[in-house]
Amino acid sequence: MDYEFKMPDPGEGIHEAEIVDVLVSEGDAVEEEDSVLVIETDKATNEIPSPVTGTVKKINVAADDTVNVGDVLMVFDVAEEEAEKAEEEAPSEEGEEAEEGEREEEPAEAKKEETPEPEKKKKKAEEKPETDEKEETGKRKDRPVPAAPSTRRLARELGVDLHDVPASGPGGRVLAEDVKAYAEGEKKAPEKKEKEAAGDKKRPEKPAPERKAPAEAPELPDFTQWGPVERRPLRSIRKATARRMALSWEQIPHVVHGDEADITELEAFRQERKADIEAEGGALTLTIFALKAAVAALKEHPRLNASLDMEAREIIIKRHYHIGVAVDTDRGLLVPVIRDVDRKSILELAKELPELARRTRDGEIGLEEMSGGTFTITNIGPIGGTSFSPIINYPQCAILGLARGKLKPVIRKTAGGGHKTEPRLMVPIMLGFDHRLADGADAARFVNRIIDAFRSPEHLMMVM
Repeated sequence: MDYEFKMPDPGEGIHEAEIVDVLVSEGDAVEEEDSVLVIETDKATNEIPSPVTGTVKKINVAADDTVNVGDVLMVFDVAEEEAEKAEEEAPSEEGEEAEEGEREEEPAEAKKEETPEPEKKKKKAEEKPETDEKEETGKRKDRPVPAAPSTRRLARELGVDLHDVPASGPGGRVLAEDVKAYAEGEKKAPEKKEKEAAGDKKRPEKPAPERKAPAEAPELPDFTQWGPVERRPLRSIRKATARRMALSWEQIPHVVHGDEADITELEAFRQERKADIEAEGGALTLTIFALKAAVAALKEHPRLNASLDMEAREIIIKRHYHIGVAVDTDRGLLVPVIRDVDRKSILELAKELPELARRTRDGEIGLEEMSGGTFTITNIGPIGGTSFSPIINYPQCAILGLARGKLKPVIRKTAGGGHKTEPRLMVPIMLGFDHRLADGADAARFVNRIIDAFRSPEHLMMVM
């Protein structure tokens, strides 16, 4: 019998992907868990396994196609029991809607029995004018709600009826975030009523000022009137980068503080130990030292290892140190995360970072390895540049940028109290920070801590 293999939900709010490669052909026999497709989402490239054992009957997609969650990617010819097994793991919309309907009805009936008589009469009187609305709702609930299987499971776990959830996905699709937001709202509503009933006299919070929607960009002119043009589609990672950068720039008031660090002794130490680290399978770069220096500075300035919750009016200070490192790939800039940098040695980081960067460039990194960062480091020094303004990786509140180090004449004090000019290797440092959480003085002190750590290997070892 035929089994339709639909685009699974990658999670984390991702609702579409690009087909990178189709690994099978029509007529091929496949086993369950055999890779059949390679897809690229906003975050990473992943191989998609077959959910069944059978024969590929029809392929509906090709390389460079963009697909949405729930689209039929291919059709398999499988044994009946194989299809039933797969259907059990990914329940049909009709089956799930029926289950949800049964769940909704039971508590409703129980609630009716417990309602006091006077309340029943009052409720009945209030409900009379709403007959048409109820009929309309009933009709609407007869139709399945567009949602991924994982979203449906989440809704069942939270006791949420998908029909009641406002959808934010394309084509009216309900996303996992919609379900969580709705469930949280339902949870807070009774608490609010209890406080009001108890006569809570606290002064109500001042509502946040209403945000104006960003102005729409004006329509582009016809560039062909001035010469030949080429149009290329905005693909997954570049599209995600454009979206996230716009979000960060819109949400965060960016300020950049810049300075220079003398890394003359540190570079000499790096060159001296470079071969030893390579023999251990690692690579000793300035970014490795920056990881350790950043953690030392973050511990002294915790508000730069934080996120701002404007809705709750709270600063979320993170007491863990997962540092993202920007990696240049042929698909765009990606930021894998190194966990618990404060607990790892220079040698461990020198082994982990190059391997993480390689897997990022080769498209082997998973979504979980790009999530949960508390701070980001981006180093353009190997490519070039004397300075730049790094954009914060939302919802973080700060990012450290390093540019190319250069020999410069620097005036230094002598032992006798005089001064002399000598060549020193200086590296530009830029700290982009959220001005709502930190001031210029905070940023200057943070960068000074980095400079102190970079001054010599001894200074760096002391802050570790």
